[in-house]
Amino acid sequence: MPIIKHTESESHYNDLEKMTTTELLQSINAEDKTVAFAVEKSIPQIEKLVDVAADKLLAGGRLFYLGAGTSGRLGIVDASECPPTFGVPQGLVVGLIAGGDAAIRKAVEFAEDSQEQGWNDLLHYEISSKDFVIGIAASGTTPYVIGALKKCREGHILTACITCNEQTPLAAESDFPVEVIVGPEFVTGSTRMKAGTAQKLVLNMISTSLMIKLGRVEGNRMVNMQLTNDKLLDRGTRMIQEALGFSYEKSKELLLQFGSVKSAIDNSKS
Repeated sequence: MPIIKHTESESHYNDLEKMTTTELLQSINAEDKTVAFAVEKSIPQIEKLVDVAADKLLAGGRLFYLGAGTSGRLGIVDASECPPTFGVPQGLVVGLIAGGDAAIRKAVEFAEDSQEQGWNDLLHYEISSKDFVIGIAASGTTPYVIGALKKCREGHILTACITCNEQTPLAAESDFPVEVIVGPEFVTGSTRMKAGTAQKLVLNMISTSLMIKLGRVEGNRMVNMQLTNDKLLDRGTRMIQEALGFSYEKSKELLLQFGSVKSAIDNSKS
C-alpha cells in the first residue's frame, strides 16, 4: 500500500508570485496557525515517548536525535540547548545529522540516502540498550534515519520518531511513533515550513518535559542554567533574590560563589 505523503501534497494556494507581500505573509501565517492544533492531536503519542525516555535517562541512559536536512538541524538545535538551559552534561542529549557537522550549515548531497551511515554515526557514541533514539523525518521515508532505527531495534535499543505522514517506514521501525499531520505546505513540499515548525514544537515538548522530570527545573525556574552571559547572570541573581529575600548584590555574590541558582539557594538554606 503506497504511503500518502501529506508533506508532498499540493499547496492550498497558487500563483504565489502574483501575491502582494501582505497576501504572502497573511497566507503563511494562516497556515502556521494550524500547526499547534495538529501537534495537540499527537499529545497521547508524545506522552508515551516522554515517559519511557525519562525512565531511560533516569537510569543513566542518553537521548539521541537523528535526522537529515531541516529535521537533523532541528534535533541538533534542541540537543545543543539542553546543557546551557538546564545544566545537564554535554552528551546527555545528542543530535546527529546526515552528512555530519558540515551539513548543519550547508546541504550535503545524497547524505540522507545511505541506509548504513545513521547507524555508523550512532556507533561512534557506543550506543547501547541503555539509550533512547528518536528519528526525525517529515516524510517518514529518509533512509539515513530508517536504517539507523532498524539497527537499533535489532540491538534492543528503544526507538521513537517524529514524522508528518501516516503509516510510514520510519514509524514501522519506531516503538513510539509521533505522527503530526500538518497537511500541505504553503510552498508545495517545502517541509522546512509547517512540518519543521511542528517538529520544533514537539522537540520543545519532549526535552522540556524530560528536563523537568530529571529535576532540572524548580517551580517554573531554570535553576540549573549555565551562567554563560550577563543576561543569565542577572536572571539567576534575581531568582536568588526572590527566593531568599537578599539584596541584589548579596544574591549575585552567592550565585558566583556556588555556580548555579539551585546550589546558591540550597547552601544558603542549609
